[in-house]
Amino acid sequence: MDKIEKAPKEVLVDIVKLAQKRGMEGSNGGWKEFLSVYDKKVGKSLSDPARRSPDDLIAFVKTFSNADDLKFFEKVVEKHDSMEHIEKQKDKLSPEQELVHKTVAHPHYALNYSFPSHEEGWVVTKNRKKLKESRSNAMVAVDCEMALCEDGTDALVRVCVVDRDLNVKLDELVKPDKVVVDYRTDITGVSAEDFEQVNLSLQDVQESMKKLLSRGTILVGHSLNNDLHALKVDHTRVIDTSLIFKYSDGSHFKRTSLSDLCKTVLGYELRKDGDPHNCLEDARAAMKLVLAKIEGGVDNNSTPISQNAHETIAMKLLCHRIPIGTPEEKLLEIIPGEFTIEVKANKKTGGDKYSAFAVFKSKHEADEAYEGLVGDQDKDSSGLPQKLISFKLDSGRTCSMYVRKMVHDDNNKNNNNVQVASNKRPSEDEIPTQTKKLKTAEETAAPKESVECNNCDGYLKEIETLKKRLSERDQEISMLHKIIVSQARKQSGV
Repeated sequence: MDKIEKAPKEVLVDIVKLAQKRGMEGSNGGWKEFLSVYDKKVGKSLSDPARRSPDDLIAFVKTFSNADDLKFFEKVVEKHDSMEHIEKQKDKLSPEQELVHKTVAHPHYALNYSFPSHEEGWVVTKNRKKLKESRSNAMVAVDCEMALCEDGTDALVRVCVVDRDLNVKLDELVKPDKVVVDYRTDITGVSAEDFEQVNLSLQDVQESMKKLLSRGTILVGHSLNNDLHALKVDHTRVIDTSLIFKYSDGSHFKRTSLSDLCKTVLGYELRKDGDPHNCLEDARAAMKLVLAKIEGGVDNNSTPISQNAHETIAMKLLCHRIPIGTPEEKLLEIIPGEFTIEVKANKKTGGDKYSAFAVFKSKHEADEAYEGLVGDQDKDSSGLPQKLISFKLDSGRTCSMYVRKMVHDDNNKNNNNVQVASNKRPSEDEIPTQTKKLKTAEETAAPKESVECNNCDGYLKEIETLKKRLSERDQEISMLHKIIVSQARKQSGV
């Protein structure tokens, strides 16, 4: 506990966020329940851990006494220590080592790669401190497929590993150690019949991975944390292509799928819509992306995405946190419009939720369907709009899920203004009032420059958004100031 209490605030914030993500509870319940008891004035209305003091965060951690919970928190601290170790080595790094650094330095790294590797059945590779091994440029790429088990968890059913030259180092079916209820054949490409003669266990695969990752070998993958979770392997030297590649849609940068990266970076289609995953080709694709990044320059932080690819992404709505047991047909009832359902493989073990895409024929239809949904408007961690939808199953059970857009609304307009010549004139609702006034003034003073003014609409809209956020922040500060004054008066007896 001493090590946790002495941790910097950013580490404590990650600990609390992970506790929320994993549904962990101390003696006063989860984070929000704790705040209701700990801070009766503000309570859970100020629940963002990053906006709480270190004392508040430590107080929450102290409500945990279970040894496994505390070991997990210590693992988070260790993960941050590993990040600092790699940070100190960043000078004079090879391109491969720079990509490891970029992965580890990403804000989502600690949250995604803090595994419960203290638990039984996990393998932790040695963190090599020898200069030769910590500077190794050897790389292998991995991809895994998982099936859904009877208890709601996932089990590894296939693993593929390739080397830098795309040669196969491992391609095996893995016998699940639990009863499987769904092999997700349309996604994984495997079925129950494929495992009649399979005897390879997860432990056998772990031994193979330990040999492949010895002497400082770098492990490559796309959303690699999911594969490591399925393998129950904790490895430090990693390159995650979902973290080192981003595409820009206007002024925002966001993570994108392996398929879209193959289209935009490598120039080929990884798979056709509806085709099952090819585990081996996915591993090769991840390695190809890393090699392309090295060739194109590690410091090139953004990957431009074509307008066609952008439109393809915008044609989808992401349905996530769907309770296991909710049939796909239920999505057809909840979401208006005509669309097909594309279920995402749930690579997180122990999950009781799943995700799926509602794929429409156009972005316009996707937008209309989203607007037609009845639910609480919200935004995800990257600022994408989403709604919390409540519904009832045939059993009478009330459930909820999120339906999220795949692109930022404002930036779609900005992106079209800047990159694509559009013949469609924006409606009055789409043009901010300030823009209309500015345009009128420009037309009066200098008509020739009024055309250029149209291109400023997106920037002015972004300024208005920032002003709104500042106003909201001022209101929050004012509220906190009132609380502080109230507490001061109470303590002074006024």
